[in-house]
Amino acid sequence: MTTAVTRGLAAELAGFRTVQRLAYECAEAVAARLEPGVTEREAARMQRQWLRERGVRDWFHLPFAWFGDRTVSAGFTVPWQFFPTGRRLEPGMPFILDMAPVYEGYTADIGYSGSLGVNPVQDRLMADLEAHRELILREIYEDVDRLMVRQGYANRHRAHPFGVIAHKVDRVRQRRRSPHVFGFGTQSLKGLAGDVLRGHREGRSPLWSPYRFSDHPPRPGLWAVEPHLGFRGTGAKSEEILVVTGSRDPRQSAFRLDDDLPWGSPRARACERGGVRRRAEAR
Repeated sequence: MTTAVTRGLAAELAGFRTVQRLAYECAEAVAARLEPGVTEREAARMQRQWLRERGVRDWFHLPFAWFGDRTVSAGFTVPWQFFPTGRRLEPGMPFILDMAPVYEGYTADIGYSGSLGVNPVQDRLMADLEAHRELILREIYEDVDRLMVRQGYANRHRAHPFGVIAHKVDRVRQRRRSPHVFGFGTQSLKGLAGDVLRGHREGRSPLWSPYRFSDHPPRPGLWAVEPHLGFRGTGAKSEEILVVTGSRDPRQSAFRLDDDLPWGSPRARACERGGVRRRAEAR
């Protein structure tokens, strides 16, 4: 019985790992195509097209792109301000690509940060995100906040809807049609809404946030965790799936879905940006 359960869980994790890798491959491919004058809407469209060409037909949310001070959610007061705009990318400007594709019923939600050319502030943010990725394996909201303060940064995930730093990720039932409402896939939105309603009744939440409804240990399962740093007009975020096991052993209570994912590491992505930087400087 244990072997069968273990194999079943391994198969589930493999499905989520596949779509997460696909999403990061998309981010790398689109980042390599960014150049001065590209708009946020065009960058979001590039992500949608790349993923659709590889079989993605549904989304937890449609791809986002944020340029410049929008990487720190500057001026965001209502949810629809997160959607991509006509803001154009300029040399040295930071960017964030964020996408949540559903592939064969498995969901990923990732964030990819970069800059078009030299941006020492974002390079520092990206390096410091490593500390947050390690901390998240031990403690969640309060300690991440305290670390940001010590580093001198603003906590920008407080600008996210409900201030979330993470949300539950589940499988999505496949349908012939996959409509979306307000940028979210209807199947995923229905599942998340159901989790929220059940969670409130049962004293648990599918969201990690600073509010009382999230004041409990995260339930076992898969969580998309997205620490988001901001310093003045520059932001950076990392987002990947964390598997919470429910083990009482702190060393085994959580692990990253894909610890060997090279493009899942902010440091690796900072190195990858060298190619983008060279192209920008050559123009």
